[in-house]
Amino acid sequence: MLKFDMHCHTRYGSIDAKIRISEYVEMLSIKGYDGMLVTDHDSYRGYNRWKAENPDNNFRVIRGIEYDTRDAGHFIIILPDGVHLKALTMRGMKVEKLVNLVHQVGGIIGPAHPFGTRSSSAMLFKALKRNRTLVREFDFIEGFNACETETANDLSQLLAKDFNKPMFGGSDSHDYEYVGMGYTLFSDDIYSCDDLISAVHKTSLNTDSLISCGGIVRGETLKSKHAHAFYSVYAFIAYNFSLGMIYSPLRQHRVKKSLEHK
Repeated sequence: MLKFDMHCHTRYGSIDAKIRISEYVEMLSIKGYDGMLVTDHDSYRGYNRWKAENPDNNFRVIRGIEYDTRDAGHFIIILPDGVHLKALTMRGMKVEKLVNLVHQVGGIIGPAHPFGTRSSSAMLFKALKRNRTLVREFDFIEGFNACETETANDLSQLLAKDFNKPMFGGSDSHDYEYVGMGYTLFSDDIYSCDDLISAVHKTSLNTDSLISCGGIVRGETLKSKHAHAFYSVYAFIAYNFSLGMIYSPLRQHRVKKSLEHK
């Protein structure tokens, strides 16, 4: 089984992260990990930095993104090798449109910390409360997130089991001390986005491909207390919605161009 940290934020692509991607690789290698998924917020800058500086490194660094939707929180997305959607670097797309777009180009998508922080967790938004069947369209569920509570992770795992979805686990680390606190185990050999997408699809079809997850919950911090406070929650929701509306015309143009190119 290969061990990956499937939720990692770098200082190059996530404004609230401190860790260089080369430091991630070094730290995770020491901890016995085989790879990582880069999930910067609405950005591929961290992954691109790694590819530019370390093209031949044997540690498996996979290109992903954590996208901020307008109406359903954060989603982890993996696109096929060679497929690039500039629209994913512009936050604020609605969840149903996002799911359709990702599937149109052959990618996979799943909610990050679906029962976590109110401002960014899919199952706490009206879009999913009103239309729970949309979960069927997700390809995986983040079943363990080291920055969330045990209760939130338990609910995420129950959701995945109810809908028979593979589960990812990750540290969601922005600071050094949390790197490698969450993990995902794969029975398939994962070297690329295409390998990862294939493994998720095979697991969903109940083949011999296995995916499991776990880790250690970080516990409450001063930062997490502020993140759960009502003023932070509703300020972020308002900020995200406003930016989403501002970006909308250009994002729609980029989506159209991407699909025409495909």
